[in-house]
Amino acid sequence: MTRSWSCLRMSEHDIANSETHDLQAFIDGTAHYFSHVTGHNAIVGTPYLRTDENLTLGYTGMIGVSGTRKGFVYFTSTREMLENILDAIGETDFCDEHIVDIIGEIANTISGNVRSQYGKDFMISVPAVISGGSHKVNYPGNTATYIIPITWKQYQPRLMISLE
Repeated sequence: MTRSWSCLRMSEHDIANSETHDLQAFIDGTAHYFSHVTGHNAIVGTPYLRTDENLTLGYTGMIGVSGTRKGFVYFTSTREMLENILDAIGETDFCDEHIVDIIGEIANTISGNVRSQYGKDFMISVPAVISGGSHKVNYPGNTATYIIPITWKQYQPRLMISLE
């Protein structure tokens, strides 16, 4: 069961209309990925502004965004969840290479779904992957980073959006 963002209650001071539209595009892209690729719907939670805490899990796929919008999209998850996704798509080899590939593919597919809504001026990079239990990502200092919590089966990955 996916949850629409219509229940989100943020003040105008927290988020502008264009950001609301951007976040909704990422929410929709995330829900689409899980339902179509894994056959199991994800529950997409209410976005919130990142504070100083480190929110990365064991693996993070990172996509650079350029064009009319600039910034980064991060998808972070545990290895166990990524193994579950590989299993859902029929992969039985859970080697490190496949784990790295799938986290990058998830970040790329979600960003690509958003790109299909925004067109050619929303350009995305190839995915970069960061791994390790306590890795940190560098968030752009000049823009807000929104965290979109996700629940898929019993797992709780996160999508982090930081766009100018």
